[in-house]
Amino acid sequence: MKPALDFAGGSTQKQFQVHPIPVNDYTRWRTQHGLPAMLCEAASGPSEKLLQAIWLHQRLQRDNLRTLDDRPVRVLHPGFISVEGGPDFRGAVLQFAAAPPVSGDVEIDVADAGWRGHGHARNPAFKNVILHVVWEGRANSTALPTLALCNVLDAPLTELVSQLELESLRTLPKDWVGRCRAPLRHLAPDALADLLRTAAQVRLHNKAALLEARARRVGWEQTWWEGLFRALGYKHNRWPMQHLAEVRHIWRPGVTAPFAAQIRLFGLSGLLPVELRRNRPATDAYLRRIWDVWWREREIFAAHVLPRAAWRLHGIRPANQPLRRLALAAHWSQQRDLIAQVEAWSLSSGTAARLAATLTKIFRVPTDPFWSWHWTLHGARLQRPQPLIGEQRVTDLAINTVLPWLLARARAGGNNALAEEIVRRYQAWPAAEDNAVLRLARQRLLGGSLRGGAELKSASAQQGLLQIVRDFCDHSNALCEACRFPELAAGWRRRPESEC
Repeated sequence: MKPALDFAGGSTQKQFQVHPIPVNDYTRWRTQHGLPAMLCEAASGPSEKLLQAIWLHQRLQRDNLRTLDDRPVRVLHPGFISVEGGPDFRGAVLQFAAAPPVSGDVEIDVADAGWRGHGHARNPAFKNVILHVVWEGRANSTALPTLALCNVLDAPLTELVSQLELESLRTLPKDWVGRCRAPLRHLAPDALADLLRTAAQVRLHNKAALLEARARRVGWEQTWWEGLFRALGYKHNRWPMQHLAEVRHIWRPGVTAPFAAQIRLFGLSGLLPVELRRNRPATDAYLRRIWDVWWREREIFAAHVLPRAAWRLHGIRPANQPLRRLALAAHWSQQRDLIAQVEAWSLSSGTAARLAATLTKIFRVPTDPFWSWHWTLHGARLQRPQPLIGEQRVTDLAINTVLPWLLARARAGGNNALAEEIVRRYQAWPAAEDNAVLRLARQRLLGGSLRGGAELKSASAQQGLLQIVRDFCDHSNALCEACRFPELAAGWRRRPESEC
């Protein structure tokens, strides 16, 4: 009997054809409202964004891939899109000919000349690139293995434009999720919450132990300031920030006002411009006031000035630029009772929301004549003053510095009741701002959306997920080879409250 629907058109030999998305009311609405079909730069070829989408979703004849020097290449995992500069994909797993699989980065360019033209060959951020993916290229154009996509697509280019323009490069295809996603999906909600809470406690106690060890060498106050400065460096500038805190005994004497502290911190950072670059009266006047003092002091502190290359400045939000963070640190350095206020806060009571609000008030500083009105040194003046630190950044400080430091002090002093209270505050602290690491981890492990999942309602749950990434994902590759976490997740059961 003939089936009711013949999808093959009556012939089992007929090839399956992929058709472009039809022009309908929805696509017309998108066009009318300016939503871009942004994957083609011209009718004759693809944009780099389209090539990235093709690579991410592996819309390729995967059994027919050969580099320009005619080596077969198998894509075991395409890697994870990078949103922080550097190579386009990180952590790819590839196999060239019969060699063992290797893990590394993948860079996407429209033309093979982009490798040298964009300066990748001289950029240390690209040292782990193992494959250069281009639209068209010539053999031996670079020493790097290069794969041209123009003849290995699994559908015509015009069809791929229609099909991939709605796909976000930040959404992980289902084929590339982690092996732990299945066992985690079958965990009861309370068991998953317990797993994240347990991992978060490991993270908290590890941070406290590091601070306690440092305090044995330099004292609690110096450890406090190093922790605050390091937190202000966020992901990319922690170490230069910490260096400035480590030489606090050099720049702090004689400083009696936030502006004086800004002069020395800016000078020591190596980020202070040596000349005016724009005709902005406020910036010009501010820089002149700084140089009026710093030109007399820079020889004294010359041995401690950081090279500009120590800082990561590309891809950082304006509000997080190092000079603005140092301006905030300069204000804190003049609050002689800052530590005392935080210690008193640790002994106070209230709901999690009230405690967070109170801590935010402690770290807020008075209006700065320049930095409350500018995101960056050379930026335009803002229409309204902006605080030098907001609630989300105070959450980062609380989770990464304040609570671990207080826990370390409580444990060192044998105050078990206070230590338990600090752990309780840590577990109940409101969720922090989302970031690229959390988004990728949530998709690989939990299958969550880009905006956050119900599992991550607290900052400690986020910290637990980050600890799992550090303990397991960072020690495996994108294929999860030899990772023990899926086994741990499959056997996890919620523990009795008395054991938590």
